[in-house]
Amino acid sequence: MPDRLFTRAVLAGHDLGEIRPLAEAHGFALVQSHPEIVICHGGDGTVLGAEREWPGVPKLALRRAGDHHRATDHGALLAAIAHGEGEMLEFVKVEAEVRGERLIGINEILLHNAVATSAVRYRIAIDRRPWGHEIVGDGLVVSTPFGSSGYYRSITHSTFEVGLGLAFNNSTEPLDHLVLRPEVIVGVRVTRGPAVLAADNNPAWITLDRDDEVTIRQHAHPALILRVPGHPHPPFRRHIHPNGHPLGHRTT
Repeated sequence: MPDRLFTRAVLAGHDLGEIRPLAEAHGFALVQSHPEIVICHGGDGTVLGAEREWPGVPKLALRRAGDHHRATDHGALLAAIAHGEGEMLEFVKVEAEVRGERLIGINEILLHNAVATSAVRYRIAIDRRPWGHEIVGDGLVVSTPFGSSGYYRSITHSTFEVGLGLAFNNSTEPLDHLVLRPEVIVGVRVTRGPAVLAADNNPAWITLDRDDEVTIRQHAHPALILRVPGHPHPPFRRHIHPNGHPLGHRTT
């Protein structure tokens, strides 16, 4: 049996009174800081928020029962992870920077018009080279492969597996979506605002106006999500399947 990898755990999410005794029964020491693992009880949004608060710390997602999901077998998942079973999945993240402020997301970066009755105008550069003409519409979605099964898919009716995807939200002229190489840097200059810049479900938006320039790229470090293969109810949305590696092993 593999050595135990995680002892110090922090709980995140909803109805944590249900999870606390289970976690303690499986030998996790519940802490408030410097965790080795974050045990998330809720939906995808709980994991997104936990990654913002504890970036790079492995997350175990325990699905709550709801209208669209059956609850995971919490005890079985906690026991498996406690015994060193399972695998670590790496999810690419995306970041945006403007005026010295930065947002990071697992799903996407969203540039959106701030006033519902007024379109935003913007221009795009790809690796510092201008692309196309001025775009008028509701905004732009820059998605990761994982995020492409969400908002990006609702615009493009497609997903992708590698790189960054650009989806043009309700543009006045028809524009096909783009899928760019992972190392590409996307520049966006607002030519008429106001607009807002957001990441995932982060409530901290950045307000944009004319001549603000946003730099968007793949983030240097992935989110780490724990999974137990063969479990009947995967704990985190996985329409796009990143590579995983067994716990206790490193990729090269």
